[in-house]
Amino acid sequence: MEANYDDIGKEYDASRQADPHILSTLTALLGIDNRNKYLDIACGTGNYTAAIAGSGGRWFAFDHSEKMLAQARLKSSRVDWRQYDVTALDYRSNFFDAAICTLAIHHFPDMNLAFQEIARVLKPDSKFVIFTATPGQMKCYWLNHYFPQMMASACEEMPEFDAIEAALCRASFSIESTEPFFIRPDLQDFFLYSGKQRPEMYLSSAVRNGISSFHKFCSNSELNLGLKRLRKDIATGAINEITKNYQSEEGDYLFISSRTH
Repeated sequence: MEANYDDIGKEYDASRQADPHILSTLTALLGIDNRNKYLDIACGTGNYTAAIAGSGGRWFAFDHSEKMLAQARLKSSRVDWRQYDVTALDYRSNFFDAAICTLAIHHFPDMNLAFQEIARVLKPDSKFVIFTATPGQMKCYWLNHYFPQMMASACEEMPEFDAIEAALCRASFSIESTEPFFIRPDLQDFFLYSGKQRPEMYLSSAVRNGISSFHKFCSNSELNLGLKRLRKDIATGAINEITKNYQSEEGDYLFISSRTH
């Protein structure tokens, strides 16, 4: 997993928190049981881990970035926080009853090895719930109009659904269900397309500082030009027509629920 979040860890939490709608879906898909042990993979600053741990069960979480974990540890003493690489986990085999991974699989340098290691630490017949976006969904973000090079690179980094399914299958997972997620105007976690209905959000450096694509893929020249065009289109109302051209019925993000054989 790339350690780029060490670079943005200090400001990341300013615009990121557990969104109630995402949280409720994760909780429902897991079917949390107080007797079970759960793992949050690539937990970041632990917003979702700390929130979902309040629903019950014994929670463990790891991330590659120590800066992220330093913030996570302040949020809950109920969670066992560790620094690991996703391909080399220091957990016993067949230890966990279920696992989640939110908005992180695109950072795995080798998704096959990552999923195999996750399968190793899960018990047989255990759930693994992923929250992600597909390149096809991302190509329907109106952000492509203002930051085309950034979005092209972000889409290239994001694994296709077929690749996710194949990697899960190779690691002895079977997909049980998929559920599209549509951004709501009251979304509380400001990740990449969180400003779908609130384009003015992207004018804030505090919001952009919590979005890895702006750090990794957006040059200063593209950023300045894109923000200038966006600011103008918001002022004139032209943004409304542009966003209409990027409507999609496929959802903006995707929940993938799988289970070990």
